[in-house]
Amino acid sequence: MERVGVLVHPTRPVWDALEVLKRWTQDRGLQLVQIATGEEPSVAPPGEATACDLIAALGGDGTVLKALHAAGRTRTPVLGVAYGSLGVLTAVQGEELRAGLDRFAAGHWLARHLPALEIGADEGQLAWAVNDLVLARRGSTQLVVDVCVNQELYVRLAGDGIVVATSLGSSAYSMAGGGPLLAAGTNAFVCTPLAMHGGCAPPLVVPDDREVTLQIHPGHGGFDLEIDGFRVGTDAQRFSVSSHGAYATLVGLDDSGFGLPWLRERGLISDSPRVAARKSRALYTERGT
Repeated sequence: MERVGVLVHPTRPVWDALEVLKRWTQDRGLQLVQIATGEEPSVAPPGEATACDLIAALGGDGTVLKALHAAGRTRTPVLGVAYGSLGVLTAVQGEELRAGLDRFAAGHWLARHLPALEIGADEGQLAWAVNDLVLARRGSTQLVVDVCVNQELYVRLAGDGIVVATSLGSSAYSMAGGGPLLAAGTNAFVCTPLAMHGGCAPPLVVPDDREVTLQIHPGHGGFDLEIDGFRVGTDAQRFSVSSHGAYATLVGLDDSGFGLPWLRERGLISDSPRVAARKSRALYTERGT
């Protein structure tokens, strides 16, 4: 290792973790550089993500997503450090950062190779999405979207919009909108209509060798395009979506991957209240005896 990059949340108090990172790199004779996005305070000399051996993302899932996109061209490993609740993409809490860095330096980590959605528009390639892209109505008028898979029409829907998500992103906005959860390693992505007004179009799971096209017919209020939670400006009204594997590398410090235990640990999957209550009663009885 020669160089470590850091990307910080613009407002969260990540100073303790930043000091740990500075001392850790100094002790090992490594250069620490900041991967800037233009929103955060200056904490280190500027540097390029592609020149780093590791990027530490201090903040939460949004910060990790920014780091993954910054490092996507070279797939530089990204270590997500959570402040607040343990995020979906973060590997350690702030107070565990030194131990996580030591494990990375010793080679005791697992590479999570994340697929991404390539999004094209009228003007060519527009962006990449690790989690999802969202087309949402703006204002009171419904958004009409023609959804096709490999040029075969699936549905013309009118409603709040649509989410197209990777298997990783299926546990985010898509699931909140009623979409299915894609198990880790599923070679597919999912299209989830949002509050469709009439008609019938259940969430559609699409094999990763197919292309989805979205033709937009906006009302007078227009629409918004969000990619991985960040709004993207465009005048396009037709978008293509295709899946590509191994777009970015996320550092993992255990072997749970993005499997079901990982989802349960983070509270994205929970048992029925009746079952949970039965377990609590049994535990209470056991302790009472």
